[in-house]
Amino acid sequence: MSIEYESSGHIRTIRFNRPEKMNALNPSHLTELSRVENEFKQDPEAWVLILTGAGDRAFCAGDDLDEGVGGATSGKIKFQPEPRRWFSECYKPIVSAINGFATGGGMEFVMLTDIRIAAEHARFGLPEVRWGITPMIGGACSVTQQIPYCRGMELLLTGDLISAQEALQYGLINKVVPKQSLMDEASRMAERLCENGPIALRLAKEVALRSRGVPREMGYLLEHELGTKAFSTEDAKEGPRAFFEKRKPNFRGR
Repeated sequence: MSIEYESSGHIRTIRFNRPEKMNALNPSHLTELSRVENEFKQDPEAWVLILTGAGDRAFCAGDDLDEGVGGATSGKIKFQPEPRRWFSECYKPIVSAINGFATGGGMEFVMLTDIRIAAEHARFGLPEVRWGITPMIGGACSVTQQIPYCRGMELLLTGDLISAQEALQYGLINKVVPKQSLMDEASRMAERLCENGPIALRLAKEVALRSRGVPREMGYLLEHELGTKAFSTEDAKEGPRAFFEKRKPNFRGR
């Protein structure tokens, strides 16, 4: 199985498991990824996701140039009329543990996550133009929104790769750690997020995502609408109660 899905408490892990191919993905892997993504979104006990790759050479090298890109350019694989929007309506927090090369679709998947932790040897880039193609998982339309315009355009138009330290300087990732500490650090972050109210996490992320690119007044209205939902939950009663009783909240996602 090249897409692994694991469970530990309220944390789920999706792992690209094809290390012999730098965890590159072909169409069947993407179909399986859609399935486990939906499973995560629909599971009320799944609060936080970690996205990572097998081995220590690559997080994900994107589409398999032979099976995926080759099939598309030969006409064996047909593009769907509508684009696939990976994790676009997933309002649960996603942490990426970047254990090597995150290139092409791999970097695009990184950009779909919320908190990003990279090993020291990780490398990032959108090299598609070097092979005569363009990004198709949101890279071209989002890279200049996530890092400064000129840096994003340099990555997009040259296809060059950058180091983990450069990615940190650009604001593309949150933290760089030794590779042996990567999964421990990602797990600590996921556990930290699980200490918070799961409904509040989802609603806060939904406001952040849905308010991008809209007039500020619409953002305020959305924040008010979803914030009102948060205040109507049992978790919203448990949080203040735990504060006054000087204990950790026991959130139940209700």
